[in-house]
Amino acid sequence: MREIGHFIGGQHAAGTSGRFGDVFNPASGEPIARVAFAGVDEVNKVVATAAAAWPAWANTPPLRRARVMFKLKELLERDRKEIAAIITEQHGKVLSDADGEVTRGLEVVEFACGIPHLIKGEYSDLIATGMDAWSVRQPLGVVAGITPFNFPLMVPLWMAPVALACGNCFILKPSEKDPGASLKLAELMHEAGLPDGVFNVVQGAREAVETIIAHPDVAAISFVGSTAIAETIYRGGTAAGKRVQALGGAKNHLVVMPDADLDDAVDALMGSAYGAAGERCMAVSVAVAVGNVGDKLVQKLEPRVRALKIGPGVDPEAEMGPLVTKEHRDKVKGYVDLGVKEGAKLVVDGRDLKLQGYDSGFFIGGCLFDDVTTDMRIYREEIFGPVLSVVRTPDLAGATSMINAHEYGNGVAIFTADGGAARDFSEAIQIGMVGVNVPIPVPMAYHSFGGWKRSLFGDHHIYGPEGVRFYTRYKAVMQRWPGGARRGPEFVMPTLGR
Repeated sequence: MREIGHFIGGQHAAGTSGRFGDVFNPASGEPIARVAFAGVDEVNKVVATAAAAWPAWANTPPLRRARVMFKLKELLERDRKEIAAIITEQHGKVLSDADGEVTRGLEVVEFACGIPHLIKGEYSDLIATGMDAWSVRQPLGVVAGITPFNFPLMVPLWMAPVALACGNCFILKPSEKDPGASLKLAELMHEAGLPDGVFNVVQGAREAVETIIAHPDVAAISFVGSTAIAETIYRGGTAAGKRVQALGGAKNHLVVMPDADLDDAVDALMGSAYGAAGERCMAVSVAVAVGNVGDKLVQKLEPRVRALKIGPGVDPEAEMGPLVTKEHRDKVKGYVDLGVKEGAKLVVDGRDLKLQGYDSGFFIGGCLFDDVTTDMRIYREEIFGPVLSVVRTPDLAGATSMINAHEYGNGVAIFTADGGAARDFSEAIQIGMVGVNVPIPVPMAYHSFGGWKRSLFGDHHIYGPEGVRFYTRYKAVMQRWPGGARRGPEFVMPTLGR
C-alpha cells in the first residue's frame, strides 16, 4: 500500500516512528494508502529545519517573497484539476466542490502577492527637533498550521501564504484523514522557488500536535477544527507563550422571514446544508422559520432533499458525496437516531441509503428534521453532516434571541425583502459572519473572517489584514543623530514635539 510521509527541508521524507494510519477512499470504503504518524523526534527535526531556514527567509526582501507567491498562484492554476482529484479521492466531496476549494485557496495566494504594500509601516518626520520615528512589521519566526479534513487545501492556504509572505517559516500538520493535498502543496511551494526548509509538512495525530504546542521554537499556531480541540490548543499554546488563533465549531442558522423569496431561500438551504455532505464549518444546519412561513418552507424542502443526487465524488451528476470516514458516518447517523428519540419530526430519513456498487462507501442520505426545539442536542451540538433542522419562532426578535443564546457564533444568514429588518438583524446578532440573502458569508481574501463566542479562541481572525497582523510583530523606532547643542541629562518623562 502506498505510504504518505512528510516533506522536510525541500524533499519528501518517510516516517520513522513506525506508526501509521489508514487513508480511505470514502466512496468505496477501501483503504488506499497509509500515512506516517510523526513522533516527537520527527517533529523536533522539522522545527529545527524551519528554524535554520528562517533567518535568510526573514531577510529576503518582501518583493522577492511576493514573486514566489505569484509563481505559486500560477502553479496552483496549472494543476488545479489534479489537486481537485486528490481532494475528491481522499475526502469524498464532488469534483466541482473540490475545484471550488482550490479557487478559494487561490484567492488568499493572490492577496499575499501584495505583501510589500501590506506590511508597509508608517513614518513621521521631525517628531521632535532632529528626531524621526517610524514603525515596521517583522515576522515571528517558525509558525505552525494544524488543519482539518474538510478543506485539505483551502484551509492550509488560509494560513501559509500570508505567513510565508510576511517572512515566517511554516510547518503544516494536516488532517491524517486526507493528507495527500498537503504534499502536493509542498511540491508546488518548492517548484515556485521557496527555499528549502521554509515550508514543511509533518503528518501525524495527537502526539505531533502536542509536540508542536510545547516546542519552544514555534512562535505561533493557527488551527481550524472542533471547539474542544480549538480550546485545548489555545490554552496549551498560550500557556507556552505562543500566539494562537484557533477557529472552532459552529451551528450556523439561516433565518427565513415571511417576506423572503421562498424559492431562493430553499435553494440557499439546499446548497449550504447538503453541499460537501454538510462537512463545512460554514454549513447551515438550522433553518429558523419566522412567523407562518414554516409549513411552506418544509413543504418545499422535503421533495428537494429526497431528490438529492448522491454518489461518488467523481460522478459529474452527483450533488453530494460520502462522508469522510465510516466512524464519522456512524456518528452522524447516531445524531439522527437521537433527534428521533428527542421528539423531533424526521421528515426525510437518509440513514439507510445504499448505492449499488458502493455498498461499503461511507454514504448517508440527506436528512431533514422539523419541530426541533432549542433544548434538543441536535440543535445545540455540531453534527457536521447532511442534517438540517427546522426551528420555528413567531418573530425576528425571537430568532435573534435564540441565535444569540447559542454557544457558537460562527456564521448566520437572513433571507428577507425588508432592508430595515436585515439591517437591524445584522446589528443585533452576535455572530462573526453575517449574510443577507447570502447563505455562506465567507468574505474574500482581502477581508478577514472568524467566528465569535466558542467558535474562535484568540484575538485575531484569519487571513486578510488580520492574518498579516497575526503573523507579524509591530515595532516602533525613534531616531536622533548627534549634532547641535547638547541637551544634557533629563530626569522627567520625555516630552516630544520640542
